Amino acid sequence: MPSVCDAVVVGAGPNGLTAAVELARRGLRVEVFEAADTVGGGARTEELTLPGFRHDPCSAVHPLGAGSPAFRRMPLERHGLTWLHPDLAMAHPFPDGSAVRLAASVGETAMSLGPRDAGTYRRLVAPYTGRWDTLAADFLKVPWDGLPKGPLTLARFGLTGLLPVTALLRRFRDEKARALFAGLAAHVMAPLTTNATSGIAMVFALAAHAHGWPVAKGGSQAVSDALAGYLASLGGTVHTGVEVRRLDELPPARAYLFDTSPTALARIAQLGRAFSRFRYGAAAFKVDYALDGPVPWTSPDARRAGTVHLGPTSGEIGTALHDAVRGRAPRVPFLVTAQPGVADPGRAPEGKHVYWAYGHVPNGFDGDLTDAVERQVERFAPGFRDLVLARAVSGPAELAARNANYVGGDIACGAFTGLQALLRPRLARVPYATAHPAVFLCSSAAWPGPGVHGMSGHNAAKAVWRALRR
Repeated sequence: MPSVCDAVVVGAGPNGLTAAVELARRGLRVEVFEAADTVGGGARTEELTLPGFRHDPCSAVHPLGAGSPAFRRMPLERHGLTWLHPDLAMAHPFPDGSAVRLAASVGETAMSLGPRDAGTYRRLVAPYTGRWDTLAADFLKVPWDGLPKGPLTLARFGLTGLLPVTALLRRFRDEKARALFAGLAAHVMAPLTTNATSGIAMVFALAAHAHGWPVAKGGSQAVSDALAGYLASLGGTVHTGVEVRRLDELPPARAYLFDTSPTALARIAQLGRAFSRFRYGAAAFKVDYALDGPVPWTSPDARRAGTVHLGPTSGEIGTALHDAVRGRAPRVPFLVTAQPGVADPGRAPEGKHVYWAYGHVPNGFDGDLTDAVERQVERFAPGFRDLVLARAVSGPAELAARNANYVGGDIACGAFTGLQALLRPRLARVPYATAHPAVFLCSSAAWPGPGVHGMSGHNAAKAVWRALRR
């Protein structure tokens, strides 16, 4: 290893790799150290069940990937990344075989909500239609870091987005629209009464209308591999299979960036109780399936969607989230499910499919939710269990073992509650900085939070660049 470099990054997930790329683009000498044998973090692809079935152990669909301000600045296509789009970004089916369609078209989405709520939906998203790039650039950066590109658009968005999603649900008259927005907000694994969950739900909807909810051809590993390939072209170096336990195990550098949980950073950098108040939230319970055919949805729309949400009412979704956050495994879980083969048939042998589903459980939950997950799928796809060739079950302990950032199975790398919902990981002028002047946090524990979009790494790299210039 070289004896001196400008920046060292610990962790080669999408945020760590994005931070490394941003610094290398500015001419800095950068090295990345990853404990696993491959890069990827939450964006990996593996044969978890049977040979020839390529699963994404964590993130499979990337609502903020194709429209990420960080990724759009990089020539990732030249390094092997191809975004593939299903016919529908997301379908939210109901027991009668109907479904809400989250489509590229605002009109198609509005029509699927029914005549009583179609106009309300159009009016809700109209101020932001065609303005994704401006809104995303403002929403995904630290709010007080410079002037916004679209101040009026951001202010208008904030008036609605800072409210709990329950306030948004009251605008709609029928349950289909309420279930749609409750399901979108549920991605942050917080009660529906949590402040700013309206903003989360709206961001997911607007992303579908702007750039879709794509999958990466061949699997999410393609995103990480493209970032690593671009970094290599800039002269950066990645060391895999190297677990870092102490800061002094790393080569001397002007700055150290950690794509880790805050508590892991504090332990490695010996910062004592620096992040002792940081809270981890509810966990995921995830099952990956190898199927003998496509999921037998009763809803035709669900058959052509890359993502399918399963929870027929906002009340059922809210109860499942409340139970998980309050320490109880939900009897009827709300499920986020993905069927990448709809857009990328090469994920499985001909005629076969990969599919995954996760529900919400308490942090550290050690029970088995598999039966409840499959009963929920069967409500909307009778005969699903008959197609299962193999399954790989990942409770919180397994998720944390595969990715140390998922403390207690929290795939969001931090609870979306209280001030921490907006001030991740804590209230600070530069949220990526720490008490050590050369140590920075660049993981999804920092603003803007989880998702394969690289913006936490992008923003952290900007903070490091400014510090080094000073």
